[in-house]
Amino acid sequence: MRILLTNDDGVHAGGIIHLAEKLTTVGNDVFVVAPRTEQSGVSSAITFLRPLFPVTLGSSTESDDQMRGFSVDGTPADCTKLALFELCPFQPDLVISGINGGLNAGINCGYSGTVGGALVAATFNIPSMAISLEYSTEMDFEGAAEIAWGLIEKYQRVDWPERTVLNINIPTVALKGTAEVAIVPVEINPLGYTFDRGEDPKGRPYFWSNNKPDPKPSPFETDTQALKQGKITISPITYDMNAPAAIPRLKEIQEQAKAESELNLKKDGIQ
Repeated sequence: MRILLTNDDGVHAGGIIHLAEKLTTVGNDVFVVAPRTEQSGVSSAITFLRPLFPVTLGSSTESDDQMRGFSVDGTPADCTKLALFELCPFQPDLVISGINGGLNAGINCGYSGTVGGALVAATFNIPSMAISLEYSTEMDFEGAAEIAWGLIEKYQRVDWPERTVLNINIPTVALKGTAEVAIVPVEINPLGYTFDRGEDPKGRPYFWSNNKPDPKPSPFETDTQALKQGKITISPITYDMNAPAAIPRLKEIQEQAKAESELNLKKDGIQ
């Protein structure tokens, strides 16, 4: 396959280096376009108030880490767009964002730069994956890359849902043996909306976002629940901002308001 890689941890992060190495070793044509520095939590943000400057990996100012491609002083979404339309020497069969250091599950997917980089490809109907590994003090990205390749090889063969990202999360326990794979929806109940309070050395108060509380469990299995059970999760995500169920109700309200307005005009003697 021809595979484009990006991430949000930065081009020198272990996740993307080990994934690129694994994908190349098994015979894929791999091209990397990734942020020069960490871009976690930027979602699908893009840069448009200044130019972007790609630097060739392996040049005098960049370590190539055995990877072919570019680093870019922008976001994951910037990298994917720039790669697809300017930098990548081929039209990719697959775009992969990751491997991220830390899970991207639940409603946090909406904030994730890893997911954001993959979603850009999906908007152009290019099959894409976002891959994340649960955080630990010693991240085994090499082992995660082995698991990731097994999933990539399996799911790239099937008909890809239109404009869809497969969001893949690997718990650390999955690295110790065979783990069940759960195809589950993303948990949409709120999580991580509280802050730790403190003071800096100058006595100024600050608020630091944490990852508490856990989401209230849905009555059906979701990604956050499956991950707690040690399962690898795959969640299809689409970049559709429409809420079609709301349209009939909004039209109904609009018609009611129009009828009330016409009735008031008649009462006031205005024909």
